[in-house]
Amino acid sequence: MVRERPPRPKFYVMMPKPDSPHQPIWFHPLGLFCAALFFTASLTPSLVPRDPVAQGVLGGVVAIIGYHLGRWAAVAWHWLELPYLPPSVLPGLRIAMALLGLGVLGFGLSQLAQWQNATRAVMDLPLLNWREMRPALVLACGLGVFLALWGFFRLAGALLLRLQRALGRFLPRKIAMGLGLAATAWLVWALVDGVLVNRLLRAADASFEAADILIEPNIAQPSDPQITGSPASVVAWDRMGRWGRHFVTHAPSQAELAEFSGAEVKQPIRVYIGRRSERSPEARARLALQELIRVGGFERKYLVVVVPVGTGWMDPGGHDTLELITGGDVATVAVQYSYLTSALSLMVHPEYGVDQARVLFDMIYDHWTRLPKATRPKLYVHGLSQGSFNSQRTLRLDNMLADPIAGALWAGSPFLSPFWQNVRDQREKGSTEWQPQFGNGSLVRVVTQNGQALPGQAPWGPVRMVFLHYASDPIVAFTFRSAFQRPDWFSEPRAPDVSEKLNWFPIVTMFQLALDMAVSLQYEGFGHYYVGDDYIDAWAMLLDPPNWSPERAEQLRAIYARRGPAF
Repeated sequence: MVRERPPRPKFYVMMPKPDSPHQPIWFHPLGLFCAALFFTASLTPSLVPRDPVAQGVLGGVVAIIGYHLGRWAAVAWHWLELPYLPPSVLPGLRIAMALLGLGVLGFGLSQLAQWQNATRAVMDLPLLNWREMRPALVLACGLGVFLALWGFFRLAGALLLRLQRALGRFLPRKIAMGLGLAATAWLVWALVDGVLVNRLLRAADASFEAADILIEPNIAQPSDPQITGSPASVVAWDRMGRWGRHFVTHAPSQAELAEFSGAEVKQPIRVYIGRRSERSPEARARLALQELIRVGGFERKYLVVVVPVGTGWMDPGGHDTLELITGGDVATVAVQYSYLTSALSLMVHPEYGVDQARVLFDMIYDHWTRLPKATRPKLYVHGLSQGSFNSQRTLRLDNMLADPIAGALWAGSPFLSPFWQNVRDQREKGSTEWQPQFGNGSLVRVVTQNGQALPGQAPWGPVRMVFLHYASDPIVAFTFRSAFQRPDWFSEPRAPDVSEKLNWFPIVTMFQLALDMAVSLQYEGFGHYYVGDDYIDAWAMLLDPPNWSPERAEQLRAIYARRGPAF
């Protein structure tokens, strides 16, 4: 005897019945309400201020995520066969959800200026009024992005249904559903990653390469044989790239060096190899070593192996201050590995340039270890942003225990850097995530804009490693787990450059930080825009120059300030 299944109750409901092919609802009411919640959450403060277009794009992206989460919640409710409302009350429920969603959206837009000003206030930026935030533009951009993504997902859904129906003609239903889902996901990924992303990267690479080839008319080839790119150099001037040519010709002058260090100064040595100088990473590294030997780089007191940022740009804030502190008795060597910006490389191919960084350091280190210890220079490594990431990936301390380098300075280490992740996650109890204490502080120390390491740390050991980080730098602070877990840097005490009004929202916060990474170079001394003033304290901590004092640091800041902005 077959028992009949009792009818499903209809007296109580949490959700309307999902869309039906016979009664299509283009926009699900619960989905739209969740979209409004996500859009409003995206307007709240983050690490760096955003312009209206960027804010609108962010709102549209997170809104489509919220929309589909709402739809999937309704589908899950129905799949679990839980009670749902009868058709007679659905129109009223949809109207109520629409009005509630509009109310949430209106509240968020009304608070837009106040929320953005909370971030601007900690950066000492001028506050903006509601009109200056252009809420209509934010809403229009968000709506446009939302509709474009909604259409894309509808097309993907239609493709999924067609594949499942086609496969269902000769396969069991569940197998057809699984294969159809896998095939649709693969096709969408192939379209986005294999076609759109790769073509955009190729176009960007070609564009940046064209700019790199350009020889600026106001930079003449140097005649001094001690300068890389001169007629006496083994490096061709027209193959160094624009940032290489700029770097080797803009070192501090003898007068600037003498003003800070006295009469006994030397002209700094800057060796730079452009990507077009040789075809392979090994050949470029050999050329760098050959040039460094030619100009006497191993005869200076300090030698710094630098990994530049993605485009090959060398930050004057880091290098000018180093040369001023050392009185020019320093040699710097770098090799370009890319034309792309660090942001593009980190988001798509974070390992880009690791091979070049590794082979350069290995060749320099191998030659350095063969020199007499009494007369060879102190060897350091340095990197900013992706240069910091690549430098950390290539530095094997376990291979240097017999003959270690003197230390490293890394600024703006990206969140993907394994070394930085270890320092942050294995920090001592009681220290903050934005300025962690690693062990007893004898090997690694982290400094911020205040230029001070944490108190109570042990004396330095034979190797010094300094991280220069801003708490407001999203490239340092970002983590994928921030989508589902509140980062520790939200806890008290908060860093001075992070607003107290910044709140954590599941999923939304991760996308806020991702957008912050793209716009983090807009404000000097905050975000990912590191400045020379802060490099001064970091270099002094690393090098421990004689007779150093706060007064000396202020004197150097005044000299460096006259050199102008880094960008």
